[in-house]
Amino acid sequence: MASVQVRLFAVARAKAGTEMISCQPGSLGSIIESLRTYGELDSVLPQCSYLVDGVAPSDVNQEISAGSTIDVLPRFAGGA
Repeated sequence: MASVQVRLFAVARAKAGTEMISCQPGSLGSIIESLRTYGELDSVLPQCSYLVDGVAPSDVNQEISAGSTIDVLPRFAGGA
């Protein structure tokens, strides 16, 4: 089955111990929830922004299909 690729940046990458995670397709919220099991990623996910195929999603219930890419972007330089 094809998967969704999740790219991690900055502190998210360091906390997870990897730069890329493959997940099953589903809602953005369910994918974010599944990421909580990787390393110490759970501690930074609430402060992250997300891009789905380069676009900021407006709803965590948005369905993410196989072949899509999600970017996990932690705050940079203290920004919100």
